[in-house]
Amino acid sequence: MITLLTVIIILTCAVLAFFVLIQNPKGGGLSGSFGSMSSQIMGVKQSSDVMEKGTWYAMAIIAALCIVSVTFFEKPKRVKEPAKQAQTTQQPTNGAQQPAGK
Repeated sequence: MITLLTVIIILTCAVLAFFVLIQNPKGGGLSGSFGSMSSQIMGVKQSSDVMEKGTWYAMAIIAALCIVSVTFFEKPKRVKEPAKQAQTTQQPTNGAQQPAGK
């Protein structure tokens, strides 16, 4: 499920990049190429509205998918290390043992 969400997020990021790159920061962009045709059916105002709405929708979809994807992550399982437990239960021995009589 995480893989599917990741692919959808990446595709939506590409769409968002398209909407952002097609716009001109000073209001030109795609709508600037229709500058003299403002009286047409699809005028300057409508094309900029479509680009702005597309940008906002793509951003909202990415945010929602990122929030939803967190619920599908599994918590890491704690693994008990038997080597550490065995070391704590055994007493360390020194190489030289002292005779019991001394």
